[in-house]
Amino acid sequence: MENNFSQEYLIERCPVQHTLQFIGGKWRIGILWSMKDGCRRFGELKKDVLGISEKMLIQELRHLEGADIIHRNAYATIPPKVEYSLTERGLSLIPVLMDIVAWGYSDMKKKGFSGS
Repeated sequence: MENNFSQEYLIERCPVQHTLQFIGGKWRIGILWSMKDGCRRFGELKKDVLGISEKMLIQELRHLEGADIIHRNAYATIPPKVEYSLTERGLSLIPVLMDIVAWGYSDMKKKGFSGS
């Protein structure tokens, strides 16, 4: 039997799919984890999220901002200064991310990997 549910349908009815729209994908957890302790500038995020391209970081930041997970604060200075921070909604994801990171460290230890 084939499921032909739209993504919108799943996001509105399935808590797993609803959550994955915010933390799913290759980069979002890293971006959010980088902001867990406060505001981050674009360059800091680029350094923290290893391997992400500038284009992809911009796309992900726009997505997270549109979803009210992060706030973008642009200062009218020369050169321009932009800071990103978690909104209240974004901060509510941190305990979830902490559990994911804890599980990752535990599993890495079981497999004999060393984490940083």
